[in-house]
Amino acid sequence: MSNVEKEPGPQGEESPIAQSPAPDEKKKREYKDFTHDEEKPTHANVDMSLIELKAEDLYDKEKVDLETIVIEDVFKLLQCDENGLDTEEAQRRIELFGPNKLEQEDQNPFLQFLSFMWNPLSWVMEGAALVAIALSNGSGQPPDWEDFIGIVLLLFINSAIGFYEERNAGNAVKALMDSLAPKAKVKRNGTWSEIESAGLVPGDMISFKIGDIVPADCRLTEAINVSIDQAALTGESLPQSKKLGDQCFSGSTCKQGEAEGVVISTGANTFFGRAASLVGQDDDTTGHLQKILAQIGSFCLVSIGIFVIAEILVLYAGFRYSYRRGLNNILVLLIGGIPIAMPTVLSVTLAVGAQQLAKHKAIVTRITAIEELAGVTILCSDKTGTLTTNKLTIDRATIRTYGPFSADDVMLLAAYASRTENQDAIDSAVVQALGDVSRARAGIKLLDFKPFNPVDKRTEITYREESSGKLKRVTKGMTGIIIELCTRNKTEELENTLEADVEEFATRGLRALAVAYEEVDGDEHENEGNGFELIGLLAIFDPPREDTKQTIDDALALGVKVKMVTGDQLAIAKETGRRLGLGDHMYPAKVLKDGPAPGGKHLSLDEMILDADGFAGVFPEHKYEIVKRLQGLGHLCAMTGDGANDAPALSRANVGIAVEGATDAARGAADIVLTEPGLSTIVHAIRGSRIIFQRMRNYSIYACAVTIRIVVCFAILAFAFKFDFPPFMVLIIALLNDGTIMTLSVDRVLPSSTPDSWDLAEIFAYAVAYGIYLTASTIALVTIILKTNFFYDKFGVTFNGNPSPAGSNDYQLHMIVYLQVAIISQALIFITRSHGFFFMERPSAALMGAFCIAQLISSIIAAYANFGFTQIQAISGGWIGIVWVWNIIWFAPLDWIKFAMKATVIKTLRERHAQAQAAQAEQAISGVPITRTQSRAASIHESLYSNRVSFIRRAARKVGFGSKISIKPEELQRFGSIQAARTGTTLARNPSRTAA
Repeated sequence: MSNVEKEPGPQGEESPIAQSPAPDEKKKREYKDFTHDEEKPTHANVDMSLIELKAEDLYDKEKVDLETIVIEDVFKLLQCDENGLDTEEAQRRIELFGPNKLEQEDQNPFLQFLSFMWNPLSWVMEGAALVAIALSNGSGQPPDWEDFIGIVLLLFINSAIGFYEERNAGNAVKALMDSLAPKAKVKRNGTWSEIESAGLVPGDMISFKIGDIVPADCRLTEAINVSIDQAALTGESLPQSKKLGDQCFSGSTCKQGEAEGVVISTGANTFFGRAASLVGQDDDTTGHLQKILAQIGSFCLVSIGIFVIAEILVLYAGFRYSYRRGLNNILVLLIGGIPIAMPTVLSVTLAVGAQQLAKHKAIVTRITAIEELAGVTILCSDKTGTLTTNKLTIDRATIRTYGPFSADDVMLLAAYASRTENQDAIDSAVVQALGDVSRARAGIKLLDFKPFNPVDKRTEITYREESSGKLKRVTKGMTGIIIELCTRNKTEELENTLEADVEEFATRGLRALAVAYEEVDGDEHENEGNGFELIGLLAIFDPPREDTKQTIDDALALGVKVKMVTGDQLAIAKETGRRLGLGDHMYPAKVLKDGPAPGGKHLSLDEMILDADGFAGVFPEHKYEIVKRLQGLGHLCAMTGDGANDAPALSRANVGIAVEGATDAARGAADIVLTEPGLSTIVHAIRGSRIIFQRMRNYSIYACAVTIRIVVCFAILAFAFKFDFPPFMVLIIALLNDGTIMTLSVDRVLPSSTPDSWDLAEIFAYAVAYGIYLTASTIALVTIILKTNFFYDKFGVTFNGNPSPAGSNDYQLHMIVYLQVAIISQALIFITRSHGFFFMERPSAALMGAFCIAQLISSIIAAYANFGFTQIQAISGGWIGIVWVWNIIWFAPLDWIKFAMKATVIKTLRERHAQAQAAQAEQAISGVPITRTQSRAASIHESLYSNRVSFIRRAARKVGFGSKISIKPEELQRFGSIQAARTGTTLARNPSRTAA
């Protein structure tokens, strides 16, 4: 939500400058202008005892002037009073209005389970199951029940594993989110108590004080010097003063005073709730990972399709196979070639990764964001609370002194002039700077204290020094005010020095706080002093977090450029950038509209944004523009935010990150929610996401290679030897493979030192090379067995007592091929998961254990299985040993194939990719727009890989979601009155059973 007309200050960060003199004066002037034409409160011109307002009545000022409706009418509308509700009525209203929180759409467990079977890869397997049961009962044979049951079992096992892991991850995230539930102070049964704010209902009496977040939309019934920060609503940087009868909105922060109010709206009906429901709801876009899945799936499907067509032509037209025999060969390609576990393995890997990231205090709300975070090249970060501590501090190294007092003396006297309880941010900073806070009152007796107020703009203490018994007075505050009070040492020279010091502080983004001192005559604290003397100038700033500089260095080492995007002043941004080593090439937000200065070093705005270290004075719409332009330059961009107004930018970014303490609206729009302050959590998440990415990439190469290996191998065997491999044994291979491959989700891998990206040409090149090599290993073995007696002559192994098989479809030969394919295909994972020699990178215990168990089962099947329903027969221990040795011999060169591919094909592909990226960036910077037009058919194809059955959700979605909203601050009051009236009509339709 933006307010273009009123030009509010930057949103999302509490700046120390927000309390500086100029804004205070501006605020005061604005307050006078506002109160000048204030309307007097009116009553509703309807019979309040009936309370039957219709929707059209709400805007009829003849009946109810909603902008100025008095608080008494609000109580009547809400059927409550200042004693609050009783427990029974509150429970009734919870059922009527729902909990006071933004409800997240719960996924139907059954649909979530079925979603793992809803993608083209699964459809092929489902088609194979139908072929086995409905189309394979030709040639006088019954339907292929064994293959049908096996395929369905494989589908259900994959879906069950994926469903279990995803639900587990979802439950872990939900538990963490629940732990963040805010509290509210509410009056129930006439007494005050603290409850979770989700339990609030319209009509509840609530109270809040300085530092509290307003828990629900309310009208104030009591207000003592109340100031509310509505930056997350309207983008205004300055807190707004509130009085009796004014409305406060959920998510805004109380910056001063104490207040009580009556809740007029909760949950999705609050201002925040309505805003959140309109941001990021149009989920018609396909995630990045779904696009990758679609392309990998297409590669596998095209490979299978080519060889299925070839088999139909060769086996039926050429070899004149019977219907059932040819169908069995086609089933082998369909079952063995489809990487049926791919959506499940990737979902499980992401789900397990989400749980691991949660340990680093990063809650993943969109699971595929993990994959995108691994490729992030630019991180746009808030300053306050993320790069800095969001806690004002005195910079002791820059204290200026103007009299006989030392810097330590000035600090101590400034601490005297500060409150030690119920402090504001500046008093707290001054007292904390002492180290030992007890020194702020040690050795003195407090006689009188004047706290800071917007008129005087200073604090003052009168005290008795216990050691001497003398009365003394110290004041601290705005420089211009303090120097006017000083009468003892004020000279032209001193004023010039002071002005120079203040200007120097300002250029460095430091706020100046002057300190003056006088002695008081007599024993009465009201007595006049001997005249204030300026003794020092303190510099106040929001210091960088201790770990931020190291974290930024870590991010740069990971290839991620950090840009500061702050609502604070440019000078403050530059000073923070210098202290953090970010650089000080900062620009004001207005350059995003005006563009670079003529004759400057930047030819275009895009070039300036790319070169900048950060931007200051930004509005939420500036954040959106920055993200959009960086993405146009080909970068994957992450953006941090904390307010409702940040939601569009968080939604637009590849990875939106809601920082610690963000509003519900920002959390709802973000992909990752941080529960700990600071940038280090984000860098931990980037490193963790790259580990997860490596696991997914390793599996993708493996899955594509196995597809090529199975499809090409069994097609060539059928063409060359009329070899008919039983489909059921391919199912066994697939089942054992899946069990092993699932452990990749916890494999031990190293994160890359640069942002990751899916170079599919690379993946497919590796897959083809490995697949053809493994195909050669099987064809060579079958050729030697069928064409020679080599193994009988050397090792004495036989086929049922014969030196050679009875034919190309000897049942024992089928078993030998099964064992050879099962072992070496699964061993390939150790090649794809490593960058160097496979034995140099130790796999996880889970992966190694699963591999050993799978190979043990395969060897036991080969030694003992004599399934009557399929064409296999157990083989001797000699043949099992030969197959193992054969596979070890063929496995050894696989690493060298990997290195040869890296040095030739992969190197060429990467060079071409780098050239294309450079050309694209140059084109974008020169001002030529980059357009990537995508066909609707491709978009539909990609969306089919989504595990969220989004097509069902879209069909049920109401029209109108996804639109942008805008509201002016002056409209908020009208909005609040409408809320109260609507709540009243709901209560009128559902009257309390105990109501008089």
